[in-house]
Amino acid sequence: MTQPQGVLYLVATPIGNLGDLSERSVESLRSSDLVACEDTRVTAKLLAHLGLARPTTSYREENELRKAPELAQRIEQGESIALVSDAGMPAISDPGFRLIRECRRRKLNVVPLPGPNAALTALAASGLPTDKFLFLGFPPSKTSGRKTTYGKWRDFPGSIVFYESKHRIAKSLVDLEDVLGKDRYICVAREMTKVHEAFHVGPAGEVRQAVSERSQKGEFVIVVAPQGYVL
Repeated sequence: MTQPQGVLYLVATPIGNLGDLSERSVESLRSSDLVACEDTRVTAKLLAHLGLARPTTSYREENELRKAPELAQRIEQGESIALVSDAGMPAISDPGFRLIRECRRRKLNVVPLPGPNAALTALAASGLPTDKFLFLGFPPSKTSGRKTTYGKWRDFPGSIVFYESKHRIAKSLVDLEDVLGKDRYICVAREMTKVHEAFHVGPAGEVRQAVSERSQKGEFVIVVAPQGYVL
């Protein structure tokens, strides 16, 4: 008897507004045997919003090494598994890479479902060059590491995109200004697609000041323009 073909769905989930989830993504969640989640509590809220009752399992940074082969084995046996992160595309600064790699090694079916992504959304809306860009994920957590990273890519001939947490956004912008200068054009995007969405675009010194005068709660994306670029 032929073994049924399993599949890993990579489901991009909303970065804020639940209306951004595609119909195809909803159908993939509905048809999956299991939903592998970065945080089962966060995904439970999404599934409840959609009126779906699906079994879930925790798949996060702390258990990826162990869970990746386990989930790949289930897919190999014919199950359909949807992989989701708390927000955005799995494996992009979120868990997922190891499971996807394991599925590719076993020549299993991996189906990506495009959708919300904070880095690309911020870049597209920034007004800074989009023809060439570098995504760095989260910079190092300490000042010395951040400054080294900013200095390394100072002369990159395109825009640079990275994430930053609410706990480090103020210090990160100070470090960026110290290394790249107060006149380097940047964009800081906060809480995109949510009620308190905000974009600050301009010279680094002005943007840092504007961000410091407003709420620093939420999720942040920073886009740095190439040297010499002005709006």
